[in-house]
Amino acid sequence: MQSTQSNETKQNNITKQQQEKMTKEQKKASRKKLKEEKKQHKKPIRRVFPIWLRIIVVLLLALLALIIGLVVGYSILGDGQPMDVLELKTWQHIIDIVNGES
Repeated sequence: MQSTQSNETKQNNITKQQQEKMTKEQKKASRKKLKEEKKQHKKPIRRVFPIWLRIIVVLLLALLALIIGLVVGYSILGDGQPMDVLELKTWQHIIDIVNGES
């Protein structure tokens, strides 16, 4: 009598495991199906601010920061006129000093 009960419990355990395995596989399949459906209905990304425009804006901001740094450095640290740093003759003079020309 005990052996039949233990056999029945073993069979019940096996069927429960099989049911759990089936439900896991079914859940996995349904998740996979949902992912595929989302991919099909996904709209392409439309950027408001395109990448090429971002690059141009960053370059312009870097150039602006360079000019502001030159003006501040030349006028405050160098005791010169702020707009003199933007003139070509100022840079020619600096190059002459660096190269050792008189």
